[in-house]
Amino acid sequence: MSDPTSEIGVGIIGLGAVGRRFVEVFGGHPQFELRAVWDLSDDAVARAVADFDAPTVASAAEVVQHAGVEVVYIAVPPLHHEVYVDQTLAAGKAIFCEKPLGVDGDASAAMVDRVEQAGARAAVNFVFGSAPAATALGAALAAGDAGQIVSADLRLHFEDWPRPFQAEARWLRDRDQGGWVREVVSHYVFLAERLFGEGRIVKSAVTYPADGSAEIGLSAATVFGSTPLLMMGTSDAKGGDEVQFTVRGTERSFRLTNWYQLSTSTGGEWEPMDAGESATGPAAYNAQMLQLANLIGGREHKLSTFAEALRVQNLVEGLLEEPS
Repeated sequence: MSDPTSEIGVGIIGLGAVGRRFVEVFGGHPQFELRAVWDLSDDAVARAVADFDAPTVASAAEVVQHAGVEVVYIAVPPLHHEVYVDQTLAAGKAIFCEKPLGVDGDASAAMVDRVEQAGARAAVNFVFGSAPAATALGAALAAGDAGQIVSADLRLHFEDWPRPFQAEARWLRDRDQGGWVREVVSHYVFLAERLFGEGRIVKSAVTYPADGSAEIGLSAATVFGSTPLLMMGTSDAKGGDEVQFTVRGTERSFRLTNWYQLSTSTGGEWEPMDAGESATGPAAYNAQMLQLANLIGGREHKLSTFAEALRVQNLVEGLLEEPS
């Protein structure tokens, strides 16, 4: 086990929008030290050096093999996750992988088997594993504050996809591995499984644009455990972005807005449950880091396992299937 008082050496493969975010997160957290980063794009590497003085190496293999790296964060597009997971697994390092694990269910299932057979310290980056708002929501539902849970719903709109901060990640527009169902809906599928139980699709309709790129519409009826969850999402049309997840109960309902803002209603207006620092992205990332340190140290943690991530991936790919 790692010494909980010592800094944990981190390597990052992939310096796109999310990889850059975690350069900052790891670099600013007292339990971690960033020791090696790499990206296929020379421009991305140069920006990471200029903006964060990031410690670059010449290849992904050097990140994995770096003597000071104990955990490798894999932040490349999904089609390339498997190769770096396997390299990190072979090196005996801890794995922190972006979601989805992949887009091919059989290949991802085989990868999960390899990770589990090795007993690897491995987790997937679903923010609701430890975000304070999700933790508070889970605690309230477990305490029975909602009364009888009647249903849940997820509503999303993205005026532009990819979103402006992801504009350089052109693969997010590709139908084979991108789109907001994989990128955003997956987080809420993970959360719904944590809150209610394993999910299944009752009915789903997806709309694709004529140019062959990623989805622009989704309407789905799903059930998690015994809780019905309706999903409605759109993109590429005017109107501000919104992401809203609601759990409706007979005594009290709860709503997550813009990821981290939790509110409640016993009838009428929605009242914020916490409008302070804990209702922000940085608080969620800090909570992730604490859980990641637990994983690396061999302690209990709340991060997504690879098995959980595989279930999410399979349901998400089911949502994206076109009617035969």
